[in-house]
Amino acid sequence: MKFEQDLGIADLMSALMMVFLLIAIAFMLDVEAQKNEIEAQKNAIQRQKDAMTEIVLVAKQSRINLHNELMQEFGRNLKQWDMEILIDNTVRFNAPHVLFNKGKSVLTQKFKRILSNFFPRYLTILQAYSAELEAIRIEGHTSSDWGNGASYLGNVELSQRRALATLKYCYSLQKVKNKRLWLQQVLKANGLSFAKRIFNQDGSENFEKSRRVEFKVITKAEEKLYQILERSRQDNF
Repeated sequence: MKFEQDLGIADLMSALMMVFLLIAIAFMLDVEAQKNEIEAQKNAIQRQKDAMTEIVLVAKQSRINLHNELMQEFGRNLKQWDMEILIDNTVRFNAPHVLFNKGKSVLTQKFKRILSNFFPRYLTILQAYSAELEAIRIEGHTSSDWGNGASYLGNVELSQRRALATLKYCYSLQKVKNKRLWLQQVLKANGLSFAKRIFNQDGSENFEKSRRVEFKVITKAEEKLYQILERSRQDNF
């Protein structure tokens, strides 16, 4: 009787040990799965970082090359046209009295002559980078000076009309006629009102410099970076 009782206890202990063993194995498998998942996430993050680094390096070199070409082509015109070529390759036309009459969106004859010279040469350079270009954006900018309570809305409308008038004139040039199909895909016009004003060192607005027209290059690398950042944000939610 005692032997049978001891045998029953031994069987029970063996069964419990098997249960504990199975629990331990399941726990180990779960831990291993979590480790693999964490490792996979780390690898995905690293691949994303590597991709972003590669995009940044390629975009940086391309930006430097384009900047050098623009400076070489237009360096002698900068002072004559009151034009700047910024580090991001934005071409900025200052001297608002040369571009448009105050409060108007009709291009002056002098600005037309500048654009007739500038735009075909500009496109010749950019076409070498066409595979990398997302858009060529013509931006109209104003100061915050308007003279009444409708300052923002008035300047939105004025800056958009000026950007569009510049685009229309550039597109109509006979020297770019053979490039119009490409321009239809990449050339854009944006009026930004006084959203991106220029300020003096003392913090006051520089009304003259704020009134300007800019030609801005948007690359596909920038678009790719934006998409990667958007995916990262979505993955974090």
